[in-house]
Amino acid sequence: MADDDAPRLPKAAEDLISDFLQVPRDDSPARRRPTQPLSTLMETLLNKYQIGREAPEHTVREHWAEVVGGANAAYSHPLQIDPRGRLLVLTSHAVVRNELFIHRAAIVEKLRKLQGCGHIRELHLRAG
Repeated sequence: MADDDAPRLPKAAEDLISDFLQVPRDDSPARRRPTQPLSTLMETLLNKYQIGREAPEHTVREHWAEVVGGANAAYSHPLQIDPRGRLLVLTSHAVVRNELFIHRAAIVEKLRKLQGCGHIRELHLRAG
């Protein structure tokens, strides 16, 4: 039976055994997580931080004036998309914020048609 296939004892039991045998405890990070190939970790980080890829936020910013109109785009700025699919938009004028709020369903539909933005579900408008 390989060392990875051996059944694991609870941490408290391992601590008691190591104290009894007077051996150091195994608190290494490798104990907590299995080893993964470097290529898998790098790909995960590249995807998470959108390194070398076009982020959906960039696409939204490029097409923002087309989606909401030039007048509304001058007083608003799309900031980020959270993991739940909410686009945070900062608005510097209350009238523009109200206008975007009224037309938020149509704006979301236009945004979802943009490449890479199909996961946007709603707008979150904030003064800024």
